[in-house]
Amino acid sequence: MPALLAVDAPSLLYRAFHALPASITGPGGTPVNALLGTANLVLQAVERHEPRAVVLCFGAEAAEYRVAAYPAYHADRPPMPDDLVPQWDDASAFFEAFGWTVLRHETLEADDLLGALAAVEADAGGEALLFTGDRDMFQCVSERVTVLFPGGGRGEPIEIGPAGVRERYGIDPSQVPDFIALRGDPSDGLPGAKGIGEKTARDLLREHGSLDALLALPMRALRPRVWSALHDGEAELHAFRDIATLRPVELERPPDRPTDWAAAAAAARERGMNRLAERLEKLGGG
Repeated sequence: MPALLAVDAPSLLYRAFHALPASITGPGGTPVNALLGTANLVLQAVERHEPRAVVLCFGAEAAEYRVAAYPAYHADRPPMPDDLVPQWDDASAFFEAFGWTVLRHETLEADDLLGALAAVEADAGGEALLFTGDRDMFQCVSERVTVLFPGGGRGEPIEIGPAGVRERYGIDPSQVPDFIALRGDPSDGLPGAKGIGEKTARDLLREHGSLDALLALPMRALRPRVWSALHDGEAELHAFRDIATLRPVELERPPDRPTDWAAAAAAARERGMNRLAERLEKLGGG
């Protein structure tokens, strides 16, 4: 059975916006670089994997539960660039023209929706591909769930399964939230445990399994510096792990939905993306 392709739309839109020049504009002079780049990235995955459906996920910039757990979460992120705003507003109409589904959540983030889609697909016996540049999503990886991580050779995303998570971080997917809590995540404004970097976090989890197990150890079981870092920041470490742990969302399993090549080509031409339109017409057999 073909896999479900779930896309972290904010992640890809920002990546494409910064990768392609703003001189790529539509008929009215409005930049379309983010929309064009995202469409090309998703189409590359569609051609390679032939998914049964494509779902693009949007959500809040900072989920309410994450800000409540740690007010500094995302606090240092700059506002959305002006040239990206109109493309963001047009994204639903553009991508829905492809026959792709757009999901939005007002209080949770796109990654929570991706995690929920992965769960509902796996529970139904299917497979899910999560196209995202967010390493937090490695916690969803399983025998039925693969992350497509941008930045591979020839512009193709890297396919990351359970062995890939272990190769990159030396831990199992289920340990990712504990790993993030210990190591921190600068992109989200999470400092982690004082003085504990990636290698120490990995080694601690390899040996002891979880943050809770580490906090339960007597002082003699760890280096004094590490024991102090864990216990001095215990409340924050729990908050960081809570932030890194995806929230469940009640979703229906998306139905099969093929790409509408003709409508996609028309939407691309309407926005001045003529080369993309030709590609789409070719893919549709036109």
